Amino acid sequence: MMAFKIGFTAEKVDNYASETAKVPQITSQPKKSVVRIYFADRNTTLTYYNDRFDLHMGDKVYVDGKLEGLRGIVVDVNCNFKIKASDYKRVIAVADTEVKGRLFMAGSHFLTFEPSVLPQDKIITWFKPPANPDDEFVSGSDGSSFLLDDLSGMKISKEIAERGYDYYTENRVRYISLAPGTDGCSGFAIVEGTEPYEVGFKYSNGEITDLVCSCFCSYNCKHEYAVMIQLREIFDIIENNYAQEYEKSGYFAAVDKSVLFSYVIAAKEKGSIVL
Repeated sequence: MMAFKIGFTAEKVDNYASETAKVPQITSQPKKSVVRIYFADRNTTLTYYNDRFDLHMGDKVYVDGKLEGLRGIVVDVNCNFKIKASDYKRVIAVADTEVKGRLFMAGSHFLTFEPSVLPQDKIITWFKPPANPDDEFVSGSDGSSFLLDDLSGMKISKEIAERGYDYYTENRVRYISLAPGTDGCSGFAIVEGTEPYEVGFKYSNGEITDLVCSCFCSYNCKHEYAVMIQLREIFDIIENNYAQEYEKSGYFAAVDKSVLFSYVIAAKEKGSIVL
């Protein structure tokens, strides 16, 4: 059995939206600063005022203004300044990239059975800014269900199924978790499409219910199909390699390896990895 242990506390260096997203807990005192932030999606660097966080180079952040919703990376921090605050847009959130715990190899993903290692509220900050407090989100269910072992029960077209399978093989299911509850297990996943989409579902005794996606399709979509295939793969890996670990908690979370390296490892200049 191969495990991957990680527990970084080193400083970060320069490297490189959601209804459930939450602002990470601030663990240090805010330090006012003027910061330059690089936005890869726009290949541009802009300057912002920060009065809510203790920012460092390499931090992944979200801002208000025209680039609201885009993730940026802090490339310069200046704590010696005098500005007119109204002339600057602000940093509104920071992605929580501190990960500590035991991770297991699971194909294209790293897998944990401890709820504190890769919790949904932490991982979603890697992909989306906090929701606007004024936004209202609602959902509904028609009571339909299908078996995970028979995805034909999703009743999707061949074209959507093929595209969903492509998403799965391209490792676009960046994160998936399954947590026990009183009425079965609640599942959550993040799928990278034209933007990060959130997929939710219920799982009980091999049956899937309440499957929804934030792309707001009126039918089962490619993102949901990709998540179902990824879920089957994770279950197969658990059954063949980590059955005892899963039985202890009834919980798992899996994150794409490239995502974990990009957010947690590449931004560290000190620390160690044990394989």
